[in-house]
Amino acid sequence: MLAFAANSVLGRLALTQTPTQAALIDPANYTLIRLISGAIVLGLLAGLKNGFNKTAFAGSNIISAFSLFLYAAAFSFSYVAIDTGLGALILFACVQLTMMGWAIVQKYKFTLGEIFGSLVAFGALIWLVSPGVSAPDPIAAVLMAISGIAWGIYSIRGQKSASALSASAGNFLLTIPMTLILIRPFDFNPMGIALAVTSGAITSGLGYALWYSVLPKLTTSRAAISQLSVPVLAGIGGTFLLSENWTLRFTIASTLILGGIALAIISKRKIN
Repeated sequence: MLAFAANSVLGRLALTQTPTQAALIDPANYTLIRLISGAIVLGLLAGLKNGFNKTAFAGSNIISAFSLFLYAAAFSFSYVAIDTGLGALILFACVQLTMMGWAIVQKYKFTLGEIFGSLVAFGALIWLVSPGVSAPDPIAAVLMAISGIAWGIYSIRGQKSASALSASAGNFLLTIPMTLILIRPFDFNPMGIALAVTSGAITSGLGYALWYSVLPKLTTSRAAISQLSVPVLAGIGGTFLLSENWTLRFTIASTLILGGIALAIISKRKIN
């Protein structure tokens, strides 16, 4: 979860623009460098472990790769105009809703606590993004919601992964042809590139491989619920590193969303 929160902070650091200062890198090239960096690091690790042949990337597929690409691209374009914690809150609330929805389709039996907690969290999310004085930019909010849905799909598919490293490496490699549509001329900024590489190689590549290794051990609902600790961590990072405001609206929405999650987790534990 720390890696996920770090991705939000790194993305916002790289993509933030102010009236007096341009962003360190544009969202298209940030996504491009991030995915290629992840593919290189994971490809090398998978090759060293399993041999440099097609078996090194077993478990990857085009649907998972496209979900990863859509998540990363929408994430970058959203963070041009949305605060770190708020973006992470929308992202992972939509992840939860996507994974919970899939659990319903799979006829998972929810407890009353899980149902009520999810409704509280969903209601708080709707209130957070509704028009108002401190509501987020609507386009940025929609893009982040798309990113969350794509990440939810990627996580769902990861539950069937037999080899986390191989599947993650293969999925990142499969995104490279997709990134070609993102190629843009851009001003060389070492810091912007460094942030994209760090996000791709470490907090995305290695972080997602770790996440894929954990997913098979979690139920869909527990995997969804656990990720909603990320917005608070990201919000703290944005407050201290980017001097972003921690608004009353965000505080209330975060409390309600995380409270709903806690209720769902406690309810689940009681029947285990």
